[in-house]
Amino acid sequence: MRAYAMYVDGRWIQAAKEGTFDVVDPATGEAFASVPDAQPEDVDRAVDAARRAFDDGAWPRASERDRARVLHKVSDIIRRERDRLAELEVRDSGKPMGEAEEDIDEAAFMFEYYAGWTTKVMGAIPPVGPDAMSLVIKEPIGVAGLIVPWNYPLLMAVQKVAPALATGCTVVLKPAEQTPVTALELAPILEEAGLPPGAFNVVTGFGASAGAPLVKHPKVDKIGFTGSLEVGKVVMREGADTLKRVTLELGGKSPNIFFADASFDEAVEGTCNGIFWNQGEICSAGSRVFVERSIYDDALQAMVDHGRNVKVGSGLDPATTMGPLVSKDQQEKVLSYISHGRKEAKVALAGDPPDDPALRGGYFVPPTIFYDVSNDMTIAREEIFGPVMSVLPFDTVDDVLRLANDSDYGLAAAVWSRDIKKALNTAKALKAGIVWINDSQPAPTEAPWGGYKQSGVGRELGPWGLEDYLEVKHIYINLDDGDSG
Repeated sequence: MRAYAMYVDGRWIQAAKEGTFDVVDPATGEAFASVPDAQPEDVDRAVDAARRAFDDGAWPRASERDRARVLHKVSDIIRRERDRLAELEVRDSGKPMGEAEEDIDEAAFMFEYYAGWTTKVMGAIPPVGPDAMSLVIKEPIGVAGLIVPWNYPLLMAVQKVAPALATGCTVVLKPAEQTPVTALELAPILEEAGLPPGAFNVVTGFGASAGAPLVKHPKVDKIGFTGSLEVGKVVMREGADTLKRVTLELGGKSPNIFFADASFDEAVEGTCNGIFWNQGEICSAGSRVFVERSIYDDALQAMVDHGRNVKVGSGLDPATTMGPLVSKDQQEKVLSYISHGRKEAKVALAGDPPDDPALRGGYFVPPTIFYDVSNDMTIAREEIFGPVMSVLPFDTVDDVLRLANDSDYGLAAAVWSRDIKKALNTAKALKAGIVWINDSQPAPTEAPWGGYKQSGVGRELGPWGLEDYLEVKHIYINLDDGDSG
């Protein structure tokens, strides 16, 4: 057991009321770390530190080149610490080691990518006539309160922290209570890289006692939240009292469209990866699989065969391709959906948990596939956030578009076809922020990420990820010297 402290104003501190809670390894159900249980007064301390650092500190006033140098150094340190961070990520979240290593690599690249953007945030000089000129400049918005989920603990944190720091904002980060460890490990990395005290702060705690006070805090200028739709709605309401800038990356019930003319084996593998990757704990998971009726039986059998070959176990085991779910609560939630699904549809695959006695306390849910599913069933409409696939047949392009778009969500979608014209027309007609053609789940840092409808507000990643951390200021200059002669 390692006892962590919170990081506030460049110092490691305990919660004011000295409360702590355990961090549990989901593969075993056993605690491996403890962290402070932050309360509203702890959030106040962190926000006050970030506010001072923004109003009077060096980071917002640093040159763009100096900010870039710090962020580049952060990237180098993350790469140096890759193996240690990846192991902590596995113990924190349960994901297989190979996936954790990919997450750490991408986190390092994100800092590198946004380091490059520090010198490229441009203003404008719009024309306003012969006797005046206008300057449009962009400035950091201020203190950013960032609340991140448990499915990609470090990667999702960096997805917000890197652009915030690149623009000159200061940050208070609240990681998910299930997976706080790598967010805390980010603090000494930023400190070693040269980030000044107060520019980055981490508070660990629960939503009601730490997340809600951060959202409501009058000294916080912007909230970036990734999580469930229900909590996202609360964040938007609570942020309205102080008219905060709010961006939300919420849930999904993403359609995966498998046309008969697709490359069959590639589509089967990609479709299964789209729901079984990261234990299905992905907001963009392709959980609704629409298969053209002429290949429905063959595709279903092939996906079942693929699912049977998924190796469920501890993420620290190199043979594992699917780890445990993040918590007991999440396991019970997913199992309840599976139980309900058995009353609605038919089960094509219900795998077995690992038989290793050391893992009997782990939160495992093996790959599960339902068929004879209709689009009005609970398992086809609600986000399950686990390795549960629903397979639905379709006959025509118009048919599948109607079904795919019949959802409250609109985060992502995938289309599998060798007919590029059909694939592109389908992609254009889908109501989703991200559409993959002949692939599933790539999320390059350089491209925008975000959804339509109730999947969120705003975009992250790429240059789009900078905009919500910037204010736009117009400066009008009268050049008329008043001499009419």
